[in-house]
Amino acid sequence: MVEVTLLAKPGCHLCDEARPVVERVVAGFEGVTLAEVSILDDPALEGRWSEDIPVVLIDGRPHSSWRVDPVKLADRIRARLEA
Repeated sequence: MVEVTLLAKPGCHLCDEARPVVERVVAGFEGVTLAEVSILDDPALEGRWSEDIPVVLIDGRPHSSWRVDPVKLADRIRARLEA
C-alpha cells in the first residue's frame, strides 16, 4: 500500500491545479490511497510548508511542490509499489 498526501489550503490556485493531476495519477493505480490535508488545520504543517504548497508526499516523504509532473509522480508511485 502506498499513501499519497496532498498538502494544500483553501484558496490556493496552485493547489486547485495540482488536485486533479494528483487524483488522475492515483486513480491509475491499485493499492494507492490519496488524502488531502489542509495545512491550516495543523500549525506545524503550516509553519513547515506554507511557502511550498501544494506539496505532494508519498508515504510521508516529499515528492514535489508548487507544480506536479504527472509522469514523475506515476514513476515514483510505481517504484514504491514495486519495492
